[in-house]
Amino acid sequence: MSTKRILVTGGTGKAGHWIIRHFLDQGYEVINVDSRPPAQPLCRTIITDLTDLGQTVAAFSPHNTGNRAPYDGMVHMAAIPRPYDNPNGEVFRVNSLATYNVLEACGLLGIRKAVIASSESSYGICFANRFFEPKYLPLDEAHPQLPEDTYGLTKVVNEATAAMFHRRDGTQIISFRIGNVTCPEDYAGIKARFAHPEDRLRILWSYIDSRDLAAGCRLAIEKDGLGCENVIIAADDTSSNLPSAELIRRFLPGVKDFKTPINGRAALISNARLKQLLGWKQEHHFPH
Repeated sequence: MSTKRILVTGGTGKAGHWIIRHFLDQGYEVINVDSRPPAQPLCRTIITDLTDLGQTVAAFSPHNTGNRAPYDGMVHMAAIPRPYDNPNGEVFRVNSLATYNVLEACGLLGIRKAVIASSESSYGICFANRFFEPKYLPLDEAHPQLPEDTYGLTKVVNEATAAMFHRRDGTQIISFRIGNVTCPEDYAGIKARFAHPEDRLRILWSYIDSRDLAAGCRLAIEKDGLGCENVIIAADDTSSNLPSAELIRRFLPGVKDFKTPINGRAALISNARLKQLLGWKQEHHFPH
């Protein structure tokens, strides 16, 4: 039985490192496609400008590794990761064009499954000029996406791009609306700010452990028949030590519509669709 082969774009970045590690641990051959090499290489890296379609197709070609068979899947994490560190036009150009190019390359080269990084930021709350409350809780995939920032806009655009490529090429594409990616080394810093729950209001205290995100990516690649879906991937619990009811009372008093009960420290962003679709289970909870 041949080894499964996967491409990860942005594998040099925060989430990408853990995604590569997880696939390697699961017996995959992994190729990292990024604009810079990692500090600690886990696999081969192909340095690529993903905003250049020719470079992207060449990097995704199996001939780059001496193998004629297409890759089994592609996980796209490469992007400018937040607004305001770059000019807005550059955020739009890089994030939208890179996603277009990687999905075009998948279609051209017969890569049948893809996962792309969307974000909770697509709902608009995170980077809005003025904070606004969600229309209901827990927030789910049906909630309106109302970005006022270019970064959030690119996530909406990329989800539409994914839908187009699915219609055209039949590529199975899962767009993960990712909660705040939290690596093991991040927990101490967040806990040190527990006395200031307002710090994480705009992400509704969401988080997703990088290792649980990685597992979700693998499940989305390994499962057949998913079509094209936009799916929240976030933890079952919040990144606060306060009861969720208290967070809502103090910071979201205008929310009166609750789709399901929110008890204890239950998350304000729903991962129910993720569990239904992929059978995903959270393994790494916020330590208290």
